[in-house]
Amino acid sequence: MTTEVDLAAPLRIADLSAARDPVRVVVGAQVRDRVTRTRTFLSAVLGEDRAVYGSTTGFGALVGYAGRADLRDQADNTLAHLGAGHGPDLAPEIVRATVLVRAWSLARGASGVSPHVVDALTAMLGTTFVPAVPRWGSVGASGDLIPLGAAAQALRGRGHAYLDGVRLPAAQALEKAGLTPLPLDGRDALALVNGTSLTTAATALALSAVRAAHRAAQVLTCLLADLLGCDPQFLDARLLRAYGHPGAIDVGARMRQVGEGLVPSGRRALQEPYSIRCAPQLLGAAEDALRHVDSVVTADLGSVSDNPLFFPDDDLVVHGGNFFGQPAAFAADLLSMVVAQVGNLAERQLDLLVDPHRNGGLPPMLAAGPGQQHGLQGVQLASTALIAEIRRDAMPASMQSLPTNLHNQDVIPLGTQAALRVFDQAGLLRLIVGSLALGLRQAAYVGARTPTAPGCARVLAALVAAIPPVDPDRPLDGDVRRAADVMDALELPLTPLTLDGPS
Repeated sequence: MTTEVDLAAPLRIADLSAARDPVRVVVGAQVRDRVTRTRTFLSAVLGEDRAVYGSTTGFGALVGYAGRADLRDQADNTLAHLGAGHGPDLAPEIVRATVLVRAWSLARGASGVSPHVVDALTAMLGTTFVPAVPRWGSVGASGDLIPLGAAAQALRGRGHAYLDGVRLPAAQALEKAGLTPLPLDGRDALALVNGTSLTTAATALALSAVRAAHRAAQVLTCLLADLLGCDPQFLDARLLRAYGHPGAIDVGARMRQVGEGLVPSGRRALQEPYSIRCAPQLLGAAEDALRHVDSVVTADLGSVSDNPLFFPDDDLVVHGGNFFGQPAAFAADLLSMVVAQVGNLAERQLDLLVDPHRNGGLPPMLAAGPGQQHGLQGVQLASTALIAEIRRDAMPASMQSLPTNLHNQDVIPLGTQAALRVFDQAGLLRLIVGSLALGLRQAAYVGARTPTAPGCARVLAALVAAIPPVDPDRPLDGDVRRAADVMDALELPLTPLTLDGPS
């Protein structure tokens, strides 16, 4: 069944995720009326010879010069010079989410676009058409100009696009999709590019992925503690209330639900390593940070990101900086920090699990026959490489400002870089979490005790049902991804399944 998104309703991250596939986007009478009304107002303003950036002027540092007299030529003038992007094409799910965010912003009726522009964006989202958008070229100030310019050009039948996953000349892809090349004037073209929709979309999708990994880390920490027979007092509600941080209090409560009934073995040290004992504090701090990112993404999804904005009721054209992506830049950098530290936690937990000196006597590398088999040795090596990659790339982008555009853009947020980077990092974090989940599944096979907490038993049962034991050795890259899939889909309670063990 095709998902429906109503442009009159608030935009949600779930809508952006759904836009990966064809979606039905509703442009109701309310939306159409306000877009049409503002477009009519723009025509009146231009008829009065009032100055309107991008319609009567050049762009950026060339604002002091007159634009082209023919409005269609002005569209070419807007988009042609932005064809300067480089690098690989962005992931299709990011591009399609970007188009949805742009359509929602334009549908607020403050941008002065032609109604057919909103119609064209929504029609595209109902197909598998994806503009080919180069990764490099945006500084996240004055909008995501170069990437959004590539998207606009593809909708005009210029450049390249994907249809059903196949890269084609854009004109050919439009025809095959049953779409008409999009006619634009100067205001239409500028409104398509003069916003931070790519930054917003990438940050929102990354947030969704990091949220899933964060939930999985809470669950897997409980399962690790149960398989090892740890004392669960590190989750004590009184302890965490005394700590005083809301995220830690709430994370602890969720972890106690999963670990309820955990019985310590009595054979562990009084205090566990920090990767277990301090997990609610670490994951709680991540929860507090994620809540801030939630608020920024929510505001961005409800934002009109453009310049200028038009207010017919007040007879005003207001020029300003609503295309400046600093909030999302800060949020994406903060999200990157969360990814790195949650990844550190999961990687260290896996290291503990495969170490016979710390895992309660389980075989080294959780190998079913050490020496003859190597168990999780390759998976742990890969996890170390993954967290190193995340940490290497965790330098904040949001304060790396460089002046550009003849010092018109003399301070820039670089939010696009921050957002696209954390989107990539979230994918690596998912693989680290999948590696830990696979290790826990294997630990149960090579001698770990049966979980004593029903919630932990259900988590392990779901992993056992999806992944056979590593006996004998085999390539495990697919199993890591499958374990990550299990954790994404996991909803407690699950029907318990029979656990296996070495014969």
